[in-house]
Amino acid sequence: MGLTDTLLLLAADGEPPGLLPARQQMAFSLGWHIVLACFGVAFPTVIFVVHRRGIVRDDPVALGLAQRWAKVSAVLFAIGAVSGTVLSFEMGLLWPGLMGRFGDVLGLPFAFEGLSFFVEAIFLGIYLYGWGRMPPRRHLLMLIPMGIAGIVGTFCVVSVNAWMNHPAGFAIRDGEVTDVNPWRAMFNDGVWLQFAHMWIAAFMVVGFTVAGVYAFGLLRGRTDAHHRLGFTVPFAFASVAAVAQPVVGHVLGMLVHDTQPAKLAAFELAQTTEAPAPLRLGGVLIDGEVYGALTIPRLGSIIARNSLDAPVPGLDSVPRSQWPPVNLTHLAFQSMVGIGTLLAATAVVYWLARWRGRDLLQYRWFRWLAVVAGPLAIVAVESGWVATEVGRQPWTVWQVLTTAEAASESSGLWWSYIAVLIIYLGMTVGAVVVLRSMARRWRAGDTDLPSPYGPPRTEPVP
Repeated sequence: MGLTDTLLLLAADGEPPGLLPARQQMAFSLGWHIVLACFGVAFPTVIFVVHRRGIVRDDPVALGLAQRWAKVSAVLFAIGAVSGTVLSFEMGLLWPGLMGRFGDVLGLPFAFEGLSFFVEAIFLGIYLYGWGRMPPRRHLLMLIPMGIAGIVGTFCVVSVNAWMNHPAGFAIRDGEVTDVNPWRAMFNDGVWLQFAHMWIAAFMVVGFTVAGVYAFGLLRGRTDAHHRLGFTVPFAFASVAAVAQPVVGHVLGMLVHDTQPAKLAAFELAQTTEAPAPLRLGGVLIDGEVYGALTIPRLGSIIARNSLDAPVPGLDSVPRSQWPPVNLTHLAFQSMVGIGTLLAATAVVYWLARWRGRDLLQYRWFRWLAVVAGPLAIVAVESGWVATEVGRQPWTVWQVLTTAEAASESSGLWWSYIAVLIIYLGMTVGAVVVLRSMARRWRAGDTDLPSPYGPPRTEPVP
């Protein structure tokens, strides 16, 4: 039996042969790209703050951080451009049933996302090569359109996903998509909350990850002003985001109750509609029985409905054929919430201690906690996307188009999946090698690494 024949056996009966590889490839490439997208959204704002501090306070440490972070941002942007291009091709290659039928509906946000990408690239280049060639304040302003473009591009992509959860801007007559209103599709009922959730998550990922790098340097004995400021600024951004995120997530959860009861039931591991509904921590559903869950009375109603006794729908409220993968959805959702709660608590404890005159950063245990916070924030974002996407199954477009109908019929997608794995592995290794090389040269005292393809250095502009 050949490799193709073996892979075909993995597809369930009645499913198109391209469904499983399409799901695997999209999950892998989107999960990989989303981390880089977070840096495109949040990193320009963080750089702006340290750069402005350097100009206003004439602080060489802050200016040095801004210059280094700009070069890191350039490396991540270059790699993200590749992975983002792969994703754009995957939409048509993997999901022809979606794009072929709803391409006119979704064309507007994809077009704006492409324009945003070019604007971000242009101003990143100007900012990167503007050191010493532009007046300082004008140079600083280059970060504003760069940051706005990253936010707009992310909003456009998130709007497509929000549209899948809240389809709008079209009608279906005799099986044909008609009355297309791309603006209504782009600004659908779920876009603002879902974007806010992702936007805040981006600052958590970037803030905790960058702060963790400098916390690790502090663990290695590098207790200079460079490392302390490099920790404090991104950690402050991450702290605000971590405290705000549960509020936005709570409101978004109430929207899920109104629009996708099966997803909420999977989140709560609720088999039947309960009033008041408990909160189940952990646990799995096996043969109709819940095992290993810690049940907290009434808390499910409080979280999902803002009520002590309001009912939370159970899986029995939807047909069995429309259940999402319950255990995966439940565990992904609880991982996101649990990690988010831990990160918020970490931020609150740190700033309360600092307000009372106690710097937790001097303790090794807190430095290690700060180091781990970055990977935990990434896991939380990935878990949130798993909960969102898997919890919507079996639908690609909620109550309109199933994932099986959207997927390609080609069995050759396994080969493109293997190719994507190889390409992304190469990009990962390349990014690690380049960034480690840059960090090593900075530690050796090389303060001004050359930018690739940049013009020769000149004297600073007054």
